[in-house]
Amino acid sequence: MKFIEKWHRWRSPLLLIGAAGISGLGDFIFLVALNLLVFQMTGSAAAVAGLWIVGPLASIFTRFWAGSIIDRANRRKLMIWTDLIRAFLISLVPFIYTVYGIYIILALVSMAKAFFSPASITYITELVPADQRKQFNAFYSLTSSGAFILGPAIAGVLFVIGSVNMAIFLNAASFLISAVLFLYLPNLQETKSSFKNPLSFSAIREDTRIVIAFGKKTPVFILILGLYLGTLFTTFAMDTQEVVFTQSVVGLSELDYSLLISITGIGSILGSVAVSSFSKKLSIRMLFGGGLLMMSLGYLLYAFSNSFMMIAIGFIILGFFNSFSNTGYNTFYQYHVPIEIMGRVTSFYGLIQSTGQILLVVIVGLAADIFPLRFIIVLLSLVNLISIVSLLILMRHRKYQSVFTNVDSKQRIKVS
Repeated sequence: MKFIEKWHRWRSPLLLIGAAGISGLGDFIFLVALNLLVFQMTGSAAAVAGLWIVGPLASIFTRFWAGSIIDRANRRKLMIWTDLIRAFLISLVPFIYTVYGIYIILALVSMAKAFFSPASITYITELVPADQRKQFNAFYSLTSSGAFILGPAIAGVLFVIGSVNMAIFLNAASFLISAVLFLYLPNLQETKSSFKNPLSFSAIREDTRIVIAFGKKTPVFILILGLYLGTLFTTFAMDTQEVVFTQSVVGLSELDYSLLISITGIGSILGSVAVSSFSKKLSIRMLFGGGLLMMSLGYLLYAFSNSFMMIAIGFIILGFFNSFSNTGYNTFYQYHVPIEIMGRVTSFYGLIQSTGQILLVVIVGLAADIFPLRFIIVLLSLVNLISIVSLLILMRHRKYQSVFTNVDSKQRIKVS
């Protein structure tokens, strides 16, 4: 009887995790396949680098208005449609013979993803009861870690036994399967239908005002979000220089670097298993703050490393505790952002994140031509540590401790 009750409580969340895991696996296969395809077509490293610019730029353009549609639309139908659109667009890639055509497809896929991501986090918050969110987010992190490991591995096997196009078609199929699974999830907004709600410039301006008003009502939450963004900016900047740093500064080979990526993925899976097993016993402060602190130590090891072993230890720590920080942050975010404006807040926050990351990549790239790369990586790791220590101090402050406690969804901040 207890098992049946648990199954009923977890049936829809597990189905959602399955759908997200399948599409996430396809994403990683597509990432590897697209990089290889563009390199085969052009033989240019610059053309491949362009893939990392086109996607974020398209995402930035879309986030200005995506949140307004997400909060007005039926989010389940929106996720189904974005999955179907991505499946169709990706299936066109093998029939395109110019790199510019691939850039256009990638831009459109990124625009669809800019709708899917905020819609999915809002739908998750609606679907999963407050007392299940920590464990759900831990399982969700496990599927992401598994996709990170299995996606490139499956792509590699497909390249050997088949072709790049086979990997791309498999990616398109993964989005179709994901869309079908979403059909079996509950329709939580039966009165809404996707894309039938009017959207105008005045509506977007009003939505921006609502998001800013929410920020003014919750200054502590915004401060925490800002400090967390600081950690994301610095870690992203370090990650973009990872290949150059490990090979040019530390002197590792391409094989060594491949092993390090695998080690990070294994650490991430182990961390996800650990956090899914103990999430109920760990507080949000422990998951969120503790996970970030340990990750910063991993980055410090990486920044000061001079051997494969030292970087490997740092990467294991990074992978393992990334699952803790993601679970803590996602649960914290779901508790404190009202569902009725979550799409707009998530899109606005994503816009800032994408813009900041692009600017920082350009700045770090220019700085690397002036200063030693070791100096830049060490500086970024120290800035990252300072942001996290500031966040931990805020978490320990008596006045703000209640912000990090698990509150019932009925106690959410109401938005007029």
